[in-house]
This record gives sequence, C-alpha cells and structure tokens, in this order.
Amino acid sequence: EAGSEDIDILPNGLAFISSGLKYPGIKSFAPDKPGEIFLMDLKEDSPRAVELRISRGFDLASFNPHGISTYVD
Repeated sequence: EAGSEDIDILPNGLAFISSGLKYPGIKSFAPDKPGEIFLMDLKEDSPRAVELRISRGFDLASFNPHGISTYVD
C-alpha cells in the first residue's frame, strides 16, 4: 500500500519484500509506521503480500529496512 523498498525471490517462487524505508530527503508514505517484511507466493493463482510477524524482543519501532537478501542452504 505504501510501496516496497526491495524484493528477493527464491527459486521456489516465494518472494520476500521489505517496506517502510525512511531516509532523509525521501518522501515517506507512512512516516509514523515502522518498517515491515512481507511474503508473497508467486506460484499462487492470485498472489497477495502477507505481512510477516516479527519476533518479540525485536525493536520494531525503529525497524527501517533498506534492502533484503536471502540465503538458501
């Protein structure tokens, strides 16, 4: 809804999307909302982005994701 900053797509079609980057001089569509990570299964007939829950104890208020990458073992 407010745009994404980066996306990384795994070979199985799962896409991880970072959103919510706040950077001086760049307009923020949701300045009071922390960053988010979404998951989308591109192999679904009607893919939709689902927000991932972030573990307790993580400083979500200051979460400002810039980029995303995955590691497949």
